[in-house]
Order: sequence, then C-alpha cells, then structure tokens
Amino acid sequence: MQAVKVTEHGDTDVIEYGEYPDPEIDRDEVLVDVKAAALNHLDIWTRRGMPGIDLEMPHIPGSDGAGVVAEVGEDVTRFEEGDHVALSAGVGDLRMDDPTLDSRFHIIGEHVTGIHSEYAAISEDNLIPVPEHVDWAVAGSSCLVFQTAWRMLIDRADLEAGESVLVLGASGGVGHAALQIADYAGAEVYATGSTEEKLQYAEEHGADHVCNYEEENFADWVRSETGGRGVDVVVEHVGAPTWQDSLKSLTKGGRLVTCGGTGGGNPETDIPRIFWNQLEIIGSTMATPGQVDDVMELVWDGTFQPAIREELPMSESKRAHEIIENREGFGKVVVRPDSELE
Repeated sequence: MQAVKVTEHGDTDVIEYGEYPDPEIDRDEVLVDVKAAALNHLDIWTRRGMPGIDLEMPHIPGSDGAGVVAEVGEDVTRFEEGDHVALSAGVGDLRMDDPTLDSRFHIIGEHVTGIHSEYAAISEDNLIPVPEHVDWAVAGSSCLVFQTAWRMLIDRADLEAGESVLVLGASGGVGHAALQIADYAGAEVYATGSTEEKLQYAEEHGADHVCNYEEENFADWVRSETGGRGVDVVVEHVGAPTWQDSLKSLTKGGRLVTCGGTGGGNPETDIPRIFWNQLEIIGSTMATPGQVDDVMELVWDGTFQPAIREELPMSESKRAHEIIENREGFGKVVVRPDSELE
C-alpha cells in the first residue's frame, strides 16, 4: 500500500509518501480502507519529536481518519465489511470508568502507527460508526477536535447555560469545535482570532463577541466587554504566549481548561492571581467512549460542522504540514490517499 511516512524527526523534508507493507489485522482489529484523513497540531509535534516518546521509524502519522471496513478479525462483533467508520484515537483500558486516566493511555498516530495511509489496521474499540450520508471529509476530520472540546467544556469545566466562555483561536481545530459546543450549551461566547475572515467565521458559528488579538490585548478586551468581571471559563490550547492573559480574563472563581500548548508548553504563571481569585486550572485529554458518541452524533446530524480549509492528496502531506505550521487560513486540512483521487 501507499502511506505517508516520517523517516526521522525533523522539518517537513522528513515526510515521504510511498510503499509501505500492507497491514495485517489481529483477531480484534478491523482493516479500514481509508477514504479521508486529517491533520492536527499533534502531527506536527510528532514529526518534530517529543520528549519521552520513542517512535519506530518510519512512522505513519495521523490521528483522524475515516473509511470503509474492508475486513474484520474473527473476534470483531461491532462491525462488518462495508460499514463506514471513523477513528477515535485514544487508547485506554475500557474496563475503567474513564479510560483517559489509564496509566497506559496513548494516542494512535502519536505513540503508535497512525491512519495516514491507504489501509489501516485498527482495534474495533477505536472505531465509531459513521452514517452513510456523512461526507468523507467531515467523517475523517471531526473526531479528535470535537471530542477534545466536548470533554473540555461539558465534562471537565462543567459548563452551564448562562455562563460566559472565552475561546482562544476560535477558528482553529479545537477552537472552532469549542466555539460551537459553548454556543450549543447556552453560554455567552467570547472569541479571538487574527483576521477579519476568522472573526466572521466565529460570529457565524456562535460567537457573541469577537476580538482581533493582533490589534488589541484580549484580556483587556474581555474585561472591557464584561464590565471588569471577566469570564467564567477560558478554553486554552495555546500555552506560553497566551497563558498570563488567559488567567487575567477569568472572573473570581473562574476555570481555565487546557488541552495543550501549541505555542509553548512551559509558560510563566501568576500564582498570586490563581490563589487570590480562587481560579481552577483544569487539564483535559481526549474523551471517554460515551463522550465521543455524544458529540459525534451532533456532528453526524449537522448540529456541529467542522471547518475544512483545504483538501490535498496524501502525496502532498509536506504541504499539508506547512499549512498547519504557517497558520494559513483556518479549519482542518484533509488528506486523501492518492488512489482515491484517481
């Protein structure tokens, strides 16, 4: 088969698209004929290399994808040939109430072989059914960011209707999902973006107030918009460049919920502000199977809509990585096996 391969950690020149051994499925696995997949910032970090993660090279990236079941292992009970499925990339002990808290929890595409290939062998536990009417680009690009944002807001931050939420980078991957979920939950939504196009998108998808963070300090803007109060919840995924202003944006007793640090993972923090204002700093990673089912039903029925900035053949994965790294446009970058485009 043809697959995207990272041959070593480094810049985009370590990405290749070419022959790779066909996957063989285990008893509990499904062979997926991949129709569409998508990139996340996670793919950039994995390519560059992250401390503590030792990957076997060449590595197939990809934590988002969807396709048709081509073959099932003899112990598989949930799927059969011809079913449409999407990847849910978190791997944990399903006997636990919350598999994301399993000490061995890991992510397909980050810690083990991903789905940016013509075929992928995936455990049936990491696949969710996709209705046949759903477009492949939507099916292949939604699961990671929508499950992440859903858990952040609905479970970890325990967002209630009538509360106020600040969503940073509201047109990015997690950001555009969080924007829609916050609006769906009945919150008053404040959103930031770097261009008028991104701010217009945010307004069209649930933002009540928008701020161009390239032109003004968003913490000062939030304080002004809320009469000095601040917001109840900040959705933080940028890290070092925004951390201090995210804390400043919170009201007393507010909650900052974070799922990552695309701009830097070790920010300076303001401990006096945290204890004096009794702020909560909440971490969140991926989602439980039940949470995935809940949010993806709302994607499949069109309540939530992934923003897709570009679709490319997998042979142009270098370009796909550059689009993400250079922050060109907004939304997800979808890649399809070249054989699907012939």
